[in-house]
Amino acid sequence: MTVDAHHHVWDLSVRDQDWITGPELAPLRRDFTLADLAPEASAAGVDRTVLVQTVTVAEETPELLALAETHHLAAGVVGWTDLTRPGLADELARLRELPGGRYLKGIRHQVQSEADPQWLLRPDVLRGLAAVADAGLVYDLVVLPHQLPACAGAAAALPGLTFVLDHAGKPPVAAGTLEPWASDVRTLAARPNTVCKLSGLVTEADPASWRTDDLRPYADVVLDAFGPGRLMFGSDWPVCTLAAAYGDVLSTARELTRTLDDTERHQLFESTATRVYDL
Repeated sequence: MTVDAHHHVWDLSVRDQDWITGPELAPLRRDFTLADLAPEASAAGVDRTVLVQTVTVAEETPELLALAETHHLAAGVVGWTDLTRPGLADELARLRELPGGRYLKGIRHQVQSEADPQWLLRPDVLRGLAAVADAGLVYDLVVLPHQLPACAGAAAALPGLTFVLDHAGKPPVAAGTLEPWASDVRTLAARPNTVCKLSGLVTEADPASWRTDDLRPYADVVLDAFGPGRLMFGSDWPVCTLAAAYGDVLSTARELTRTLDDTERHQLFESTATRVYDL
């Protein structure tokens, strides 16, 4: 069986997703639920998933935890809380006491939206990241390529915290360029407390005309830099549906990693996520 280490859900009647703007994202402007995902995941051989936050709203994380408590598919949650808030340790403890709190495995912030490329290295942010580590949680990095050096700096400053790079750091697939993204990814991967998700590549390519070979150079970089023992598959559903169906995303990931042996495939598609997120 396979673990999908990265997907989202939302209900627009509960909360708007204000990042869904413009005609290109219009297909995402509807509800996406675990009930929608479950048959697609089952058909693809996925039996456990990690549910990841989408908005910087405190109320979302308790909702995701409650979902995980009531649906067999979600085995873990990466939520959001303000890293710079006073008493962050108490807030993390409170979240774990809520219904479904045992499913809280990590924290994420929309660093990609921060104007300061060094945001992760701010003293107040580093203090918050240290609290995440003390709570035994991991930290997911959703960043743009120019923010990768700060990710490496944060990983060096906090060797006790596991950093998970979402979507391989959003490489410039559509532009067809590798540098400086590739070098910066290798620098980050040199830190032993870092892990990477093989996810999100189809939507970094041209959604209408991408081919597997367009993604291969970027997959090869992270495979070489992190190795399958620090790589995990993620679908990025439903965002991936802008470019590919759920099953196609998984089959593409399998094609990109077809040279791996059985042990390595097991790591990438199941055991790395299980270990990192303590599923």
